[in-house]
Amino acid sequence: MKTARAESQFVLDLIAKKSLAPDEKKRVIEDSVRYWTEHVNEGFLKYRKSVSTDYTAVEWEDSGSCFKDINGKEFIDMLGGFGIYVTGHRHPKVLKAVMDQLSRQGIHSQELIDPLRTYLAHLVSLITPGDLKFAFFTNSGTESVEACLKMAMLTTGRRRFIGAVGAFHGKSLGSLGGTSKAVFREPFLPLLDWQHVPFGDAGALRTMMETCDFSGNRVAAIVLEPIQGEGGINVAPPGYLKTARELCDKYGAMLILDEIQSGMGRSGKMFACEHDGVVPDLMALGKGFGGGIVPIGACVGTAKTWEKYIANPFLHTTTFGGNPMACAGAIATINVILEEDLPRQAAEKGEYLIKHIGALAGKYAKVLKLVRGRGLMLGMEFTDNDLGYEVSKNLFARNILISGTYINARTLRIEPALTIGYPELDKFLAALEDSLKQVYEDRGL
Repeated sequence: MKTARAESQFVLDLIAKKSLAPDEKKRVIEDSVRYWTEHVNEGFLKYRKSVSTDYTAVEWEDSGSCFKDINGKEFIDMLGGFGIYVTGHRHPKVLKAVMDQLSRQGIHSQELIDPLRTYLAHLVSLITPGDLKFAFFTNSGTESVEACLKMAMLTTGRRRFIGAVGAFHGKSLGSLGGTSKAVFREPFLPLLDWQHVPFGDAGALRTMMETCDFSGNRVAAIVLEPIQGEGGINVAPPGYLKTARELCDKYGAMLILDEIQSGMGRSGKMFACEHDGVVPDLMALGKGFGGGIVPIGACVGTAKTWEKYIANPFLHTTTFGGNPMACAGAIATINVILEEDLPRQAAEKGEYLIKHIGALAGKYAKVLKLVRGRGLMLGMEFTDNDLGYEVSKNLFARNILISGTYINARTLRIEPALTIGYPELDKFLAALEDSLKQVYEDRGL
């Protein structure tokens, strides 16, 4: 206990400092690597050693569209925390809202009415499409999916779900059922009753729904991402989501759309389903919902999906979900997205990147196959897994943060802050061309 007291005070003193001495920086790096190995997960460090040219880079501060490591090296963040930083890193308005709320109250009482939760729920009803009306706030995207699944089960009285191949909905036990990759699922089988069909194949979806209805093993919900994130940035083809909507209406199932990664302006609209004019019964939010400052997610539903939950509001609860600080951050995030018209910015910047990356794909076709996506949710697909990995290492060496996806190793995602400037985008494009050229020459292509 004496050691813990001294160590905690040392860390508190570090947090309070505006700058660190060289010996302090050295100690933080050494401590971080050692404690990660001894107390977190050594396997992650092995991954970092393989993908990074400096696996001991320790992040220390961020702003705008960049991270800085503890030694002051700046990285342009083209990964965006897998889509977290919709309003940029520590946007002043979002940060101020959270700090203002924290200066008055941190966590809710659990008994009195917490006003920011009510204001946020009202705002969510205003920005979501169609008749989505109610919101249950969570701490993460996977919790949002869990809540959506439970609401669908309550509404339909059924327990069977249909998902898509390539889907990723999280790794808690309910949402893990919808995540389609075997390496994540197999250690935890059996999960909830899930069937997966090829993403974008309306015929396969129709056949599955017809079969389940005929056999009496009826479906509670179809669960889809309008743009598959971890699956490789796969955009739902025209008409696919509308078919899913029609099938759910025909067979009494709920349509759940996972907008955790694609929502909050990232696709070029507030929510990606709006590109297709489709309104779900339930929508899962997370990642960018907290503006990159606080973790918060939401399960958003229609009046129909909330009926049995209203009858017994203790069927699904959370201790920290919807806490005042998180709600303050989400409220500010909504305000910034609308005030700065970030969906429009995302659409325009996405078109800019697609144009220039597409030209590079033509020039280095033996390495880079294509670029796809919507807004600032883009994926670069390479001709094989190893080449994509080499390009990511080269980009890291040029101070660009980027990453692949959990499901599709051939695709590197591009999901920077929606506020990123064109000078940063041009620096990324230059680094990408240099990296492609380097890999091209190293392979003798």
